[in-house]
Amino acid sequence: MRARSFLAIVAGFGLLAWPTIANGYPLVFSDTGSFLYQALAPFMVWDKPWIYGPVLVALSLKLTLWLPALAQCLAVSWVLWRVQGVLRPCSCAWHVGICGLLALVSTAPWVAGLLMPDIFAPIAVLALFLLAWEEGRRRGPLVLLATFAIASHLSHLLIAAACLGVVLLLRPRRAALLALPLCLALGLLLVTNAAGHGRFGISPFGSVFALARLVADGPAREYLDDVCPGAGYRMCGWQGRMPVDSDEFLWNPHGPVWSTPGGPIALAPEAARIVWGTVTTRPLASLWAALGNMATQLAMARSDEVLGNAWLDDTVDVRLRAYYPPAEGGRFRSGAQFHDRLRAVAAPLQWAQEIVLAISGGLTLVVLAIAWRRRAPLFALAAFCVAGVLANAFATGALAGPHGRYGARVAWLLVLVPALALAVTRRPILTIDPDAR
Repeated sequence: MRARSFLAIVAGFGLLAWPTIANGYPLVFSDTGSFLYQALAPFMVWDKPWIYGPVLVALSLKLTLWLPALAQCLAVSWVLWRVQGVLRPCSCAWHVGICGLLALVSTAPWVAGLLMPDIFAPIAVLALFLLAWEEGRRRGPLVLLATFAIASHLSHLLIAAACLGVVLLLRPRRAALLALPLCLALGLLLVTNAAGHGRFGISPFGSVFALARLVADGPAREYLDDVCPGAGYRMCGWQGRMPVDSDEFLWNPHGPVWSTPGGPIALAPEAARIVWGTVTTRPLASLWAALGNMATQLAMARSDEVLGNAWLDDTVDVRLRAYYPPAEGGRFRSGAQFHDRLRAVAAPLQWAQEIVLAISGGLTLVVLAIAWRRRAPLFALAAFCVAGVLANAFATGALAGPHGRYGARVAWLLVLVPALALAVTRRPILTIDPDAR
């Protein structure tokens, strides 16, 4: 049986890796270059935890990025196999079928093979579900995987907290176990920021992102209009010409952030004061803007922005040329993405992904409605996935800004729930959890 399980996991991995194979190289984004630089230089990037980058480079062995990309796809298949085992005795055919469905009509394969922390948002949700509901299996690997998944991106902290809230409601006896990887992830962030930035904090410069969002939404501009010039903020000099787009605010080399001497690191203390002043004097406006961005993010779940070749020559290619064998750079430059041909590969499937996602989202809510009185594993999985999707929308849309990539990374969880519902009989769906209150 172990051989069959291994073959099923490998088969699922192969299905989920098809966009990477079709591309001829792992999928990358402009930020992938920054994550590589974290460990290759090494360099503490101000806006990214020093977690994913070092592991990315370590898995690559400084030989090829194929190794971490395939490891990510394999991790997704392995987690899906174990999730299926919680709902019913593992079936090789069902596992392959579910992975095939996700590979064709969801964003899962496009995120799994992308060398970014994105795939670890849904992995965190599923790993925490397993820690809460799986019985009789070794939990050490899951704790380690969940810890890394949570720590790899700051938004995953809120996703993990939402999952912990679900466990407190449905299976409180497992709450301490789920809190363990969250606490370990917080510890990792505190230690790495203290060592690299000299600041003992979870996100030493996160206030710059919050300021960009509040400026774009309006409350921070109104606050500055009220307190400037008397407050003495450097941002007072931008009154009347403040960018109304958060990305423009953050990344324009001539914008408020990078025109500040010392850049975002120097701006962070002032940004924190402005953010605090804004949310305390305009709490309702700030909350309403955050909820509006969250709603916008929920409606955005497309992977288009990671399929193109924008800035890849200035970010990823330069890292490969400097630190990897020449053949690796050649493989990257021969891929479809580098020549902007990957969108054509994805385009025929995107309409199906949108239709299936809309239907699956409704079916996931049906599962919740039917089984809400029971504490069955399928009901719990649906609750975890919905909580993860909502928390992801708030963490990314409300605190950073809505982008299709942010929604795409977790949207496939809503396709997974009804797919797994078909794989179980009526009895397991309605079985009462003996640990429920």
